[in-house]
Amino acid sequence: MKRIIIALLFLSSSASLVAQDAAQPAKTKKEKKAKTEKAPKVKEPKEETVIKVKEPKQPKVPIDWTKVDLSKRTADHFMIQYGVSRWSGGPDSIRPGGFSRSFNMYLMLDFPFKTNPKMSVGIGPGIGTDNFFFEDRTVNIKNRNQVSFPPDTISRFKKYKLMTGFVELPVELRYASNPQNMNKGFKFAIGAKIGTMLTAKTKAKVDLDQAGDGGYITKTSSRRHFNGTRLVGTMRVGLGNVSLFGTYTITEMFKEGFGPAGIRPYTIGLTISGL
Repeated sequence: MKRIIIALLFLSSSASLVAQDAAQPAKTKKEKKAKTEKAPKVKEPKEETVIKVKEPKQPKVPIDWTKVDLSKRTADHFMIQYGVSRWSGGPDSIRPGGFSRSFNMYLMLDFPFKTNPKMSVGIGPGIGTDNFFFEDRTVNIKNRNQVSFPPDTISRFKKYKLMTGFVELPVELRYASNPQNMNKGFKFAIGAKIGTMLTAKTKAKVDLDQAGDGGYITKTSSRRHFNGTRLVGTMRVGLGNVSLFGTYTITEMFKEGFGPAGIRPYTIGLTISGL
């Protein structure tokens, strides 16, 4: 009897559970799909790319040189030149050797072009000297007929040189990258100089002569056989106060028929300029 009662109670409880489930409404497919679907992603706005536009270069305004005062500028008004000298032409046996050298000094005026003062003309007086040294050879400038270069195997000389001196007037066409201060920047000049001879002489320091004497100096002076006027081509190039210069004599050293033909001195050296 107990077993029958327990079975009836179990049946009644299961029936009530089934009734409750039937009472609840079934979920639609749309509701199930709505739960499973994810919320749409919101796209973030992209950063705008900024294009940089290059500003056009401002054109350089040309300098109005007519309004620039250049009257007090430094312009190579004073020049000192020192260089090594040789000569071309003539027999090889009489070519000078040793430290043959030149020394020049000039006071120059400078005239800049009004439209472009980077260009100017320089002109001014000065002195130019050349010293040519010889070994085992003398220079006879006293001979009435012509200059000769006899070898001397009897006397011994410490030094033997031929020296010439000229008053000169150089003229240069100049270029300067810094026209307001020619003591700075690149510079170039080409020109010529004309000179008139002041002196021509030989000087010998005798170590031992044919009489056995020595330790004295002899000098001989004569301009008779030399060209009294000379024309020389010039060139300079450098930076600031220092430049390299070169000269070449266009006229011959001796008068025609009074010395070896074709001798033309030339020099390469340094120029110190300023003021």
